[in-house]
Parts: sequence; structure tokens; C-alpha cells
Amino acid sequence: MHLQKIPFRDTHAYTEFFLRYIEQDPSLLPFYSRFPASSNFKEQLREKSSFPESSRKVLVETLQRQYAKLSHPDLVKENIRSLLKNNAFTVITGHQLNIFTGPLYFIYKIVTVINACKKLKAQYPDHSFIPVYWMASEDHDYEEIKSFRLYGKKYTWETHQQGAVGKFTIQELSSVLQQLPGDVSIFKEAYLKTNSLSDAVRNYVTKLFGQEGVVVIDADDHELKKVFQPVIQADLIDHIPNKLVIETNAKLQAGGFHPPVNPREINFFYLDKNVRSRIERKGEDFIVVDTDLRFSKSELSKKIREEPEKFSPNVILRPLYQEMILPNLAYVGGPAEVVYWLQLKSLFDHFHTPFPVLLPRNFALIIDAPTGRKLFKTGLEIQEFFEEKNYLFNHWVTKNSSHDLSLGGAIKALEQLLTGIQGRCEKIDPTLGPMTQAEAKRMKHALEKIEKKMLRAEKRLQSDKLQQIESIKDVLFPNGGLQERTDNFLNFYQQDPDFINKLVKHFDPFDFNFNVLGY
Repeated sequence: MHLQKIPFRDTHAYTEFFLRYIEQDPSLLPFYSRFPASSNFKEQLREKSSFPESSRKVLVETLQRQYAKLSHPDLVKENIRSLLKNNAFTVITGHQLNIFTGPLYFIYKIVTVINACKKLKAQYPDHSFIPVYWMASEDHDYEEIKSFRLYGKKYTWETHQQGAVGKFTIQELSSVLQQLPGDVSIFKEAYLKTNSLSDAVRNYVTKLFGQEGVVVIDADDHELKKVFQPVIQADLIDHIPNKLVIETNAKLQAGGFHPPVNPREINFFYLDKNVRSRIERKGEDFIVVDTDLRFSKSELSKKIREEPEKFSPNVILRPLYQEMILPNLAYVGGPAEVVYWLQLKSLFDHFHTPFPVLLPRNFALIIDAPTGRKLFKTGLEIQEFFEEKNYLFNHWVTKNSSHDLSLGGAIKALEQLLTGIQGRCEKIDPTLGPMTQAEAKRMKHALEKIEKKMLRAEKRLQSDKLQQIESIKDVLFPNGGLQERTDNFLNFYQQDPDFINKLVKHFDPFDFNFNVLGY
């Protein structure tokens, strides 16, 4: 593979909010603790050293219980055991439980975590750094995980189950397995020999990344939720998180930023078999939306004490939960994730929890050898393919036509001529000025119209070449978007079993540019 880097701004694919974070805009400094440079982790290590020994014990016991039925590499076992030591810390990413890993960036997230741990170990050799993948097992948005795209075809898992997706049974996925082309053996044991979607995901993530020591955690757990009880109480009864995030959002808006998520008065779902529904306050009681469940204040407090696992944090509180149960240094996320974390620092401060380093995941475009050869023949640079199709076509035609398609010189000369005529007219009669100006505008418009028609005519002459360019654009940017948000890693892994290892080799977690990897 050969690597080329493109500045994020040149891709036109990211929000201004995210770009200004990457560019270290001073106005965002109050909303995070440390920028994601490896040199900044010395202070992060010092701050996170306060992580309680009791919480380490709960974490390790929970992970060992979750891995009890899964054969996993010695490095994973060693990493889990090492979390008992006060010099062991995690770097984490999280994602939904998409079938067959979902889009490519799922893989990129975990590779970023792996490489971040390696870089940190080289810089801070007296510490251990454990790569962790957090399963969004409590999520209930089945629509977002049920499909994936392989070789341009969409495959969908149909089920009528409801509630937290991690508990879904997965028998129906066997029919999807049978439809897939190529070698999908890595998923057969995961989907055919486990009982729940969470177990299946832990299985295939271990197969793909176990040799790198990646630890998978399912936070839908009674013992882990016990650590979170004070926050559950503070949110449900006192609504403290809502107040804090509203204040932060106002500060961001005053600085010209648009917060992507908004808090609720209550930021928890009620989680039970086949149910994950919002909790709302109704008078003196608390109800679970779309159910008959209703609790008094005392009943709810009792349930928080006795069954904390039945309270599932939403997007506002999940990050805080993560940082309270893990000795974590950094969160690896996509552009939307990094931005919404910036809304949460005051929440962390209130609950005396260190705010993690927000490390953007690696971003990439993969160009296979046949597409690379076609791209080379066009004479275009890969950066140009990030533009809209019409711009791309116009640029190529203008660059490669044997005719001069630009009337820019003629338009400029006309403007100069008409400016002189306008001045002469106004000397005779000032009222002739507006008329002359209007005529000048009409003539300029006529030349621009001719120029557009010349370009369209040339595009018709070059239609074969433009179709080739369009086919490349469609392969690299399916549905007009970034490849990593649509295509599955099997598109490349089936042809190159060393694909993931090559990503590990080429990605730099602390280099904030877009990666283009070509075969």
C-alpha cells in the first residue's frame, strides 16, 4: 500500500465545528482538558491515577465473567488482568453493534485505538495501555444496525425484536450469512454459535483484533451500573446534568458553535426485557414512556439502589458512565462524536471525573489496484475526486480540451470597454449611466451563456471519458458520500487477508489528515 495525506479542509466532508477543534481554535479551549497530542498524556496519566482500586476490581471481575465462555488470546487475558494495576490505563472507542461490522470506519476506530496504545507505550514505558472497544449494547435503534453494504449490494437482517439490541437473539442472521459472497468464515462462529448480538460482536472483534490485545466491554451490567448510582440519582431526582449541559450549550452558541445534541430533564431510559424507553417526570411520579410503568419518587430511588442495571444512560450521560467505570485516558471518536463530547466537560467537573482526551479516529479512502489504474489514466489528482461531480467534469474538460473554452478574457475586455462608454455617456447626460450599465450587464450575461454552451458541447464530445471518471467517483464515493461511511471492510479483506495489519502499519493516530491508501 502507498499512503497519501489530504488536509481535512480539502475534503469538504467535515463540519466547521470539528475542523476548528482539530485546528485548536482558542475559543474551544474551555470545553476540553487537553488536545490529543501524545506529549499531553503525561498530565492525563497523572490526573487519571486517582481511579479507585475498588473500581478496577469490579471492572476486571466483570470482564472476566463476560469472556468466560469465549476462547480468547493470551494477550487479551493479560490485558484484562493488568487492569488491576494502578499503572494500567485504557484508550477506548465505542460503536453500535452493526451486523458484519457495518461501515469501514468501525475498523478504523479500533485500529486508531490500537495504534494510540502503541505510541503511548513507546513514550511512557512505565505504564500499560489497553485498547478497548465499548459495545453500544444498550442502544435500541435497530434500524441503524440492521444493514451493511458489500460489493455495492445491501444486505439486511429482518427481526421484530425490541429493546436493547445487545440482547437480541441472532438466529435470523444465518439466512444473511448464506447470501454473502466470498469467505465470511470469521462471522460464522460468531453468528451461529452464540446466543445474543453482544456475544456475537465480542466473538468477531476478538477474531479480528484479539492478536492486538483489544478488550471488548459490555457495560450493560449490574455491577458496573452500581458505580454509576450517584449520577442516576442526580439526574432522575435532581436533574443536575440537564442544567449543566444547557449552560454549556449557551456558551458554545455564544461563541458561534452549534451544539449537536440537547439534554433532557431526565437523561435515562428504563431498560428491561424488550423495553428501552425514556423516563419522564409526570407530576410527583415518574413514568416510562409507551408503557404502563409508573414509580413514585421513593420507589424510583429504591430501584436505583437495588437494580441500577435497569437505568440506561442516553447520549448525554453515556460518556460519563464510561469514564467512571474505566481507568480511561482518551476516547477515539468520529467527527460528530468529538463535537458532542465538547458539550459535556462541566458535567465531568461536577462529578469529579477526569475529562478524557478527545482523539479523532483515523479517516481513510481505500483505492484498489484496478480503480487506481483507471484513476491514473484520467490525469486527475485524488483530491479532485472529493469535489462534486459537475465540478469534477468541468475541471477535467477545461483542463483537457483542445479548444479554448474560457471567455474570461473577452468578458474582462468587454467590461473595460463598456466602463469607458458609460463614462462618455454620463458626461453627455447623467441619466444615460444606468441604461448603459444595464446593457453592459446584459452583454456580459450573454457571453457567460455562450461560455456555458461551449462547455456543455465539449462535455458531449468527451462523454466517454467523463463516464469513466464518473464510474471512478461512484466506486470511491458510493452514493456521493465517503467510502468509509458506506462500504464494509470485507470489500478489501476478502481480497487481502492482511488488510487490517496494513491499516495498523500505515495509520498514525496523532496525525490529523485524511488518509488515502492505494494498492
